[in-house]
This record gives sequence, C-alpha cells and structure tokens, in this order.
Amino acid sequence: MTTWHGNPEHIHDVLGIGFGPSNLALAIAVQERTARTPGDPFRALFLERQTGFGWHRGMLIDDATMQVSFLKDLVTLRDPTSDFSFLAYLHERGRLVDFLNQKSLFPLRIEFHDYFEWAAARLAHLVEYSAEVVSVRPVAEDGEVRWFDVVSRDPAHPRRTTVRRTRDICVATGLEPHLPPGTVLSERVWHNSELLPRVGELRRSGAPVRRAVVLGAGQSAAEAVDFLHRSFPDAEICSVFAKYGYTPADDSPFANRIFDPEAVDVYYGAPADVKRSLFDYHRSTNYSVVDMDLIQSLSRTMYQEKVRGRRRLRMMNVSRIREVGTHPGGVRTTVEFLPTGEREVLEADLLVHATGYRPRGLGDDLGEVGKLCLRDEEDALRVGRDHRVETAPNVTAAVYLQGGTEHTHGLASTLLSTTAIRAGEICGALFARRGVSAPGRGSAA
Repeated sequence: MTTWHGNPEHIHDVLGIGFGPSNLALAIAVQERTARTPGDPFRALFLERQTGFGWHRGMLIDDATMQVSFLKDLVTLRDPTSDFSFLAYLHERGRLVDFLNQKSLFPLRIEFHDYFEWAAARLAHLVEYSAEVVSVRPVAEDGEVRWFDVVSRDPAHPRRTTVRRTRDICVATGLEPHLPPGTVLSERVWHNSELLPRVGELRRSGAPVRRAVVLGAGQSAAEAVDFLHRSFPDAEICSVFAKYGYTPADDSPFANRIFDPEAVDVYYGAPADVKRSLFDYHRSTNYSVVDMDLIQSLSRTMYQEKVRGRRRLRMMNVSRIREVGTHPGGVRTTVEFLPTGEREVLEADLLVHATGYRPRGLGDDLGEVGKLCLRDEEDALRVGRDHRVETAPNVTAAVYLQGGTEHTHGLASTLLSTTAIRAGEICGALFARRGVSAPGRGSAA
C-alpha cells in the first residue's frame, strides 16, 4: 500500500536521504538558517532507515578515542557560536571543566556518539526514523524535471510505502562494509562493524573462544585485535595482513592540511593527474593506517607475552587468507605467507574482516534519477564545487551528495574533518536555489 505524506501539493524544499553525522550537520545548518528568517519557512525533512540515530555503533569500544579534534564537530568550523557545538553539549552535560582537565583534543568515541545523539534529539521534528528510501522518481512538468518523488518504507512493514515530493534531495547514506569477494558472513564470520554486538552475544552464550583471526591492517583491524585480546583472555588472536607491519597514521601538522577547507578548493580545481597524485601521497593520513599509541601498545603486549612464555597475540604479516572453510563450531582459515608461499591452516572460532568500507553506489539510492546524472570519461559522477551532481539539461531539481566525492573534493569527503563546512555550503546552495528556482517563488532556474 502506498500513501502520500500530505498531498502532491505539499512540496519539501529538501529531503535528506540518511541521517548520519553529515545530514545531521545539514539539518542543524538549515534549522539555524530558518530561525533567522522565521516568516518564510523552509520545508526540510530527513529520512533514516535505522530506528534511531546510530553511527558505527558496532565499534564504540569503551576506551577508543576519536581520531579528529573535538573542534571538528557538527558546527564549530562553520559557526563557532552555535549552541550545537561539542562544547555546548559538554556544558549541558556538566562535564566541560572535567573535559578540559583531560588536556586532550580527542574525546572518547562513545562520548562523541552521545554528542551526536544529543544533537539529533533536538532535531527530532526534522527526521523520520524507520524510513528506508527504496526509490527516487523524477517528476516532470512541460518536459522539465522540477521535483523528485521519494518513496520510503518502514523496514518492519515492507509492503507499506510513503511518497514525498521535494524540490531537492541530499544523499548522505554513508559507507557500507567492504568484504573480499566470495565472503559468506555467518555467526562466526563477521565484518568488524558488528564487533561489539557479536562479542556480546558470544559472552552471553558462554561459547568458548580459543582462537580468533582478524584480517586487515588499518585502525579498525588493530582495534579489533586489541579488543578481542582483552575480551577473551584464554584465546589466541591472529592478525593477518599483507604489510610487513602496521603503518602509523600521518597526523603531522603539514599532512593534516589536506583536510583543511581550503584544501578542498585546491583539490577540486586541480587537473585529474594532480588529484590522483595528491590522493596517493596522502593516503597515509586515513587509509590502512593505525594510531602510533595503539601500535606501541600492541607491540608491548607481544613482547610481554614473549617474556612470560605464553604468546596469545600473533602477527601474521606479509600474509593473505587464501581459503575459508568451516569446521564444527567455527571456521578453517588457510593463510599463505607470501614470501615463501607456505600455507598454514588455522582452526578458529572467529574470523573478523576489518576490510574497510566503501561508498554506496548512487544507483542504490536514486534508481531512475541516477540515469539523469552526468558522468565523466572515467564513469565517475560529475559534481559541482557546491556538492551538487551535474544532471541532464532538463533537470532543474537538484541532487546534492555528502560522501562519495573523493574524486572531486578529496580525502575529506567521507570524514568528519570538513562536515560542518560542507553542510554550510550545501545549506547556502539550497537557500539560494529556493529563492531563485522554486516555482511560485521567483524566476525559474
């Protein structure tokens, strides 16, 4: 059964698809901008398939810290006076002085998640949860695509769909787990995004864990290795990766400038070969790298175990997993040591793929509308500096992207570093378009 939310004449100015940190930051920017012009309301709504706000819940390890400064929150780089800042959150929670006494720029990850939830709760009127977008349909008048009909459903009631009409959409559906080809997930084979709930289930069941294998060489992999080592004190934890050792993250002041707002302008305007060079040069700021403190902690643990004569933490470097099978109650993993080709079969209780994430394909979210979006010679989406996807000439409704734009806007496209600035840019573009191109509100674009 399909129902209209309101009626076809009730048109939103923007519908956000997804309500993670990126669209949460946009919702705040819209709310604050609207508050300055109360006589002319801006109709915005955000649709989120989860039942409530959640951001990488499966990796909210109790002592894990953020890898970006708290000042790169939802608003501060856009407007330091906003009452949606992390400092405003701390003040309201009664922890501002306590946080300052820690002398750290990097909050606990669970604390920053609570900050996100605090901000999202204040904007509950702008978001509908349990609303999974299943398609976006172009709506034309006189041959011009002026609106989109966004179709959503409640995952608990998949036969019921709701249609909402909007002038613009902003897609921020985040990243999805990346797995090696042929991977079959099960109760004993996970992606690290499920780490905490899966470990919790094992503990409640009382099932023994004698050996766990973690595939991956990045921050999430190292955190999973450390967490499993602490969670199962009688188990051997095997870390499998193709490198010789974990690579430290390059968080030096000059390298970190690649995440500055000004760096987006430089990257966007650069020739394609320069973009590729910049991306390759600075991969070590974000991809397949580990914080030095964690590297040193794991190294100390290995040495201490060697001294005591009971080694539980095992680094299987320069190696790859070649085969994965099953055995009663667990998995059988064949690991190849690449320099010699020697293979070892590990009978394990768990296999955790800490193999990263990738952006969802635009077609997964937009359907028919995706066919109206223009692509470059490498079949990548053409995206304007204002984060608007370039579309066919007859499309005046707009598609904005938050994420999936590394090829045009650089390394920070999927990170928190420029979230506040990007949200402000998209908000400004939305309000500018509304005053110019919306039917009945001035001249058409």
